[in-house]
Amino acid sequence: MTITGLVTALLVGVTVGLLGGLVLPGRREAPIWLTVAVGVVAALAGTVVAHLAGVDTRALNPLAVFIEVGLAGAGVVLVVATARSERSDSA
Repeated sequence: MTITGLVTALLVGVTVGLLGGLVLPGRREAPIWLTVAVGVVAALAGTVVAHLAGVDTRALNPLAVFIEVGLAGAGVVLVVATARSERSDSA
């Protein structure tokens, strides 16, 4: 992984994490730092998946970015959908 691929994955992950945490409907039970962290990790995993699939990740490649955005988006949606509140309704 080159610096360009790493920086692209970080930017994609932070962007998707921030937007996903703000755009998805429902209560904000997942903290924004968690959605950003999941977005970054998933985007980095997307870079690895793209590289293993034979996509050139040394330069800014639209297919690699598409894979990063897809995995980061799926990760953020999963975290937001499964986040639970620490408040208990059965007190």
